[in-house]
Amino acid sequence: MNQLSKAVSISLKDIESYYGKPPLITWGLLFPAVLMFAVYVKDPATYLAVAPGIIAMTLLFGNTSMAAIVVTFEKRSGTLQRLLLAPVTNGTIVLGKAASAAAYGVATSLVITWGLAFLLGMRVANPLVFGAGLLLGAGIFSLMGLIASVMVREVFEAMTLMNFLRFPILFISGVFMPLDLLPAWVQPVAMASPLTYVVELLRYGIEGRSYFQSLWIPVGAGVGFLIGTLLVAGPLFGRYANR
Repeated sequence: MNQLSKAVSISLKDIESYYGKPPLITWGLLFPAVLMFAVYVKDPATYLAVAPGIIAMTLLFGNTSMAAIVVTFEKRSGTLQRLLLAPVTNGTIVLGKAASAAAYGVATSLVITWGLAFLLGMRVANPLVFGAGLLLGAGIFSLMGLIASVMVREVFEAMTLMNFLRFPILFISGVFMPLDLLPAWVQPVAMASPLTYVVELLRYGIEGRSYFQSLWIPVGAGVGFLIGTLLVAGPLFGRYANR
């Protein structure tokens, strides 16, 4: 069995053991669904402006939280240490763990998207770009959750660490209002957030337009953040996974 097959096996094991459980599925769906419904009730005419941000937020919180919970749980139970003794590379384990968390985020985001389309009539203008945004966001945020969780031993420590990052970028990345309506001094800061590019790709996928003049800007930035988090996650996993 090659390393890619082993990564797939690790991912399928995590999905069966953790992500496929009803409480986790419910947790990932309820908050964004209620928030989206509240926005729609408040102003049915403008809910589409918020929909890309809500879907991206579902990815951000779902992927980072689930990756952090699974890795810290396995560190405490000793499951991760046993996996490290198996004939697999650290890169294979990182890829398998990130892929399972990403699959969870994509699945919950697609359910939210389907609900918006079926119940509220939302249309996806460009499914290819929308799918690219989902995949890039799921990969980046899963690796971020993996990075945070492998450095600590307790779930609450991972959540605290992630919250220092998640909440600030939530308010500067165009989640609750389009980037061009943010204060002028916030817009350059938003360019440092990976969530910004995921929101704009989803916005282009849904509305057919984006803050950026060229679609390649959010695509390139998203790929850059994905490669960057992957390059950081591998060495950190090798250094901290056994602690």
